[in-house]
Amino acid sequence: MPELPEPIADPRRREQAREYARRRRQLFVLELGLGTTFLVVLLASRANIRLREALVPLAPGLFGTVAAYTTVLVLGAALLFLPTACYGGYILPHRYGLSVQSLAGWCSDYAKGTALGLLQTLPVTLAVYALLRYAPTLWWLWAALIIILLGIVLAQLAPILVVPLFFRQRPLEDEHLRRRLVALAEACGTRVGGVYVIDMSRRTRATNAALMGLGRTRRIVLGDTLWERFEPVEIEAVLAHELGHHVHRDLWRGIALEGALVFLALWVAGRVLPLLAAPLGLAGIDDPAGLPLLALATGALFTLLLPVTNGYSRRREAAADRFAVRLTGNAAAWKSALCKLADQNLAEVDPPRWVEWLLSSHPSIRHRLEAADKSAGPT
Repeated sequence: MPELPEPIADPRRREQAREYARRRRQLFVLELGLGTTFLVVLLASRANIRLREALVPLAPGLFGTVAAYTTVLVLGAALLFLPTACYGGYILPHRYGLSVQSLAGWCSDYAKGTALGLLQTLPVTLAVYALLRYAPTLWWLWAALIIILLGIVLAQLAPILVVPLFFRQRPLEDEHLRRRLVALAEACGTRVGGVYVIDMSRRTRATNAALMGLGRTRRIVLGDTLWERFEPVEIEAVLAHELGHHVHRDLWRGIALEGALVFLALWVAGRVLPLLAAPLGLAGIDDPAGLPLLALATGALFTLLLPVTNGYSRRREAAADRFAVRLTGNAAAWKSALCKLADQNLAEVDPPRWVEWLLSSHPSIRHRLEAADKSAGPT
């Protein structure tokens, strides 16, 4: 193996990153098992039916019961996962020097995330159960279309509605850098509504950057931990990677892939519901007590297909890496930015092959550094 550049060559830092990644993987497996067990126990014990019976007098009618049932499930899951979420989002990052957030701040973010998740889930479950009752044959088809459309709307509104819930945004003060970044975006045929900095440093020592939004809401967003610690050429290289995703239409490719998976998952659920409704004591396929079964069926499919979706994501990330090097003509700046990102985010530089294949949405840092030296030719 070729020698790794600074700052990720430090053996102690790399061992820390390996430990951190290993603990994160263990937590992922624990939460997957916990969520699956929660849903299976609900169904096997008929607690899902008793919950529906308790909610019907309080929230009568299909939509009232579905809304109440969804709320109880989402809030119940939030309480169930609170210990593991606190460990993964607060204790572990503090232990490895990544987080500077207070416990009160983390709790506030967790509450906001739960509320946001509920607001996103409610219209989906209400639409699904309306279709289950009034279009029982093709409910899965129309439900998938609704979910895809909601995803597009959320992608457009995220920079102006979601991000401000967690971060303060301000226009980039460095006018020279702002012009350079806007010019880089325009060279790719991308119009942006501005360049903004978000206050990541209030929560973390990690860093990130993104090209967010669609149409008029599209903007360049830099973490202040990136802006303050990276050289301008490195920031340009990071943005060039994000522009690669835009030029390659990866957002729309991703929406198409997710849409196909949603169609498949709901089609599978459409086969499972009629088969298991009666054995599980459900009154029919439109019984709100079947919501845990829907979640279990769709969740199982998405989990089984994780290697496929991660493999696709790694290919798109590798293509964006090549684009960044060719657009800027500065492989050294891209490699330097990768090393700083890995160091600040405590990323595992060379994970085991099975981990990269099964769980990683990005190629390993080592593979990305090696690929940077080979990138040449037209964008």
